[in-house]
Amino acid sequence: MTSSALDQPATRAQGLKAVTAAAHGRLDQAIMAGQPFESRERYGRLLAVQYLFHRDIAALYGIPALAGLLPDLQGRRRLDLIAADLADLGLALPDAPAPALDAATAVPTALGWLYVAEGSNLGAAFLLKAAAGLGLGEEFGARHLAAAPEGRGLHWKTFVAALDAVALSPAEEDEVARGAEDAFARVRAHVADIFG
Repeated sequence: MTSSALDQPATRAQGLKAVTAAAHGRLDQAIMAGQPFESRERYGRLLAVQYLFHRDIAALYGIPALAGLLPDLQGRRRLDLIAADLADLGLALPDAPAPALDAATAVPTALGWLYVAEGSNLGAAFLLKAAAGLGLGEEFGARHLAAAPEGRGLHWKTFVAALDAVALSPAEEDEVARGAEDAFARVRAHVADIFG
């Protein structure tokens, strides 16, 4: 039986969502198993995971080819906000392995990793509400979870529209998907290291 056009995702973002659904679910389960909103100490561990992942992708925000493809790429960077959140809680920056990516990262791979980073921002509204239970918010301890000035939905739609508009070969499409899967795996590795 052959697949029909109806079986194919309409957009690259929809395809990435389908390809990474299992990895995304496993990551969510691993994070919530760590009970990150049980206490500020445990939330600090979540901040450490976030810091390590955003440090992994920090070099991507300086790649000129990506800046030409994605709107406000530099403004989407959250590493400094996470560092400020850690400082609010009196926590040091976590010991970090070498970043997973550098400025020589291929554009398709980078797009996959950035898809994961931007998607996590879309889902941060739930985390921000949970952080409020610990007395944290957009001004203290949970800056990196704040919505963009234009709102989460529009911020995500703008990113997705740009992501979907990039012209890629079939091989490059595979690289994007692999990049997204690798990003989810990297965050899960950080969760395992930090939460144990």
